[in-house]
Amino acid sequence: MLLAVAALLAGLALLVWSADKFIEGAAGTASHAGMPPLLIGMVIVGFGTSAPEMVVSALAALDGNPSLALGNAYGSNITNIALILGVVAVITPVAMNSAILKKELPILLLVTLVAGYQLIDGEISRLDAWVLIGLLAMLMGWSIYAAMTGKGDVLAGEVESDLAEHPLPLGKSLFWLIVGLVLLVVSSRMLVWGAVFIAQSLGVSDLVIGLTVVAVGTSLPELASSIAAVRKGEHDIALGNVIGSNLFNTLGVVGIAAAIKPVAVEAVALHRDWSLMTVLTVSLMVMGYGLFGRRGHITRANGVVLLLVYLAYTGYLISTIVRA
Repeated sequence: MLLAVAALLAGLALLVWSADKFIEGAAGTASHAGMPPLLIGMVIVGFGTSAPEMVVSALAALDGNPSLALGNAYGSNITNIALILGVVAVITPVAMNSAILKKELPILLLVTLVAGYQLIDGEISRLDAWVLIGLLAMLMGWSIYAAMTGKGDVLAGEVESDLAEHPLPLGKSLFWLIVGLVLLVVSSRMLVWGAVFIAQSLGVSDLVIGLTVVAVGTSLPELASSIAAVRKGEHDIALGNVIGSNLFNTLGVVGIAAAIKPVAVEAVALHRDWSLMTVLTVSLMVMGYGLFGRRGHITRANGVVLLLVYLAYTGYLISTIVRA
């Protein structure tokens, strides 16, 4: 058991570090290849911040533990909204522009409802998986087209600024791209082995372990980037990190895992975890329209409520582990 706990903790730490280096190397390599900052921001950085969830879930599915992948994805979504936005809003109220209220959040809610519909029959089949992956491809294509034909993109400007301030030589970029990717896989393998061993030893489901320890660990890159963004007054990036990550988790992470191995879904995943994920998504829209605070903002009071919800939910999950 001690070895499994050590592997879990070491895997989490290495996963966060390697994901950061992978993104740094990928962005630098793409820049040297002449890729526009917009595409680097939306594709490289966007996918890169969700790389921990993607690799962990893919390996879990390959190992025959797809429920761990589902727990990782849904748990990360709950963590992103309740914990990350809760912490960020307590630090400083988060401004929410009209585009996020009118486009991104309704899309996230629609995707969440599609995911819930797939859970009803107790399985996410390979057909369901390809529907999710197809929706992700459509959303990425639409987002890139809309940004390239619009008046600019906040994330593109941020990426361009970061690349100008911290230029990496091509050789160093390629080095961290390759090393970061290898370490992502190695750390994910350690994490999955430790998590599955602990779950089996305690007699709890892979789903619960995925919803708790694994979900928090793989969400750490989003927490760090969101806090850094909001401290610089870049609220769109902080909120965009969460919405983009949730979209990718729901469509890409679950889709990839189920495409590898169909996921048998416990009834509690629909009634407890998906339901909370949906309520939290709706709550963001409610907060944005000012029904529980200041219009267009996630206030400090809202942040406290989100944190209390997260603590209550996590406490309940931990109690199920203790009872087991």
